[in-house]
Amino acid sequence: MSLVHAASCVAIGGRAILIEGPSGSGKSTLALALIDRGATLVGDDGVTLERRADRLYASPPPRITGLLEVRNLGLLPFPTTQDVPAALVLRLDRDAPRFIQAADHCTLGGVTLPLLRLWPGGAELALKAQLALERYGLA
Repeated sequence: MSLVHAASCVAIGGRAILIEGPSGSGKSTLALALIDRGATLVGDDGVTLERRADRLYASPPPRITGLLEVRNLGLLPFPTTQDVPAALVLRLDRDAPRFIQAADHCTLGGVTLPLLRLWPGGAELALKAQLALERYGLA
């Protein structure tokens, strides 16, 4: 079973981060900043998720493989990766809590993933995303 999820997605160290948020919240911008820090694009504004046993695997949707929307520049080509185990969902949210004790969780395709809400701005957002993966992401 596979589903297309309306999120951007990058891979860091063999683990996928799904980036959710409303239109214009900075999903693609965060993906670009993470790519600048060494991540690899999986998909922008869409990712194909396939459940295998108790894991979800992320791959780019065929019609937009390798394209990332860079605001003010358009759709630009980037190297991609596929078949990456999903480890974390980041939700860009202006109401994100200032402090957390533990990650929330969400269920996609019948699989539960850790979920963190992050304020959608600031130069440090990519660093926060990497720290979130290290601290809360599935191994």
